[in-house]
Amino acid sequence: MEKRIYNEQTGIGYILQGDYYLPDLELPKVDKPIGRYGRMREKYLREHDTVTYNVMLLNGELFTHLADMDEQAHERMEQLIRQMKEAEEVTEEMKVRDQLAWVGAMNNIRARAEEVVLQVLVYAQ
Repeated sequence: MEKRIYNEQTGIGYILQGDYYLPDLELPKVDKPIGRYGRMREKYLREHDTVTYNVMLLNGELFTHLADMDEQAHERMEQLIRQMKEAEEVTEEMKVRDQLAWVGAMNNIRARAEEVVLQVLVYAQ
């Protein structure tokens, strides 16, 4: 028996493992890191939208989607933080003048921005 065979009709190669031919399938390589928000999105899809999760996984789109989601979430976080800082007048001058107030304001801004990103991007259908 041949070690490897190729089916012209399906375009899939097979490898002999014991007495059986198993499909020679590989997931696409993703160079971008998945990151925190990507892992959160994966968990959400796996637990709450299993059909989408399985379709994306079988089509080889899942890891690309997760990497893109992580990148979008980071960009949106930066944008929201910048906008909130301007709206609430949290400046470097405030940082020099009253560090504790600045840290409190920045923590508050970051928490609100992350909540928006989670609801709009990560946990959205």
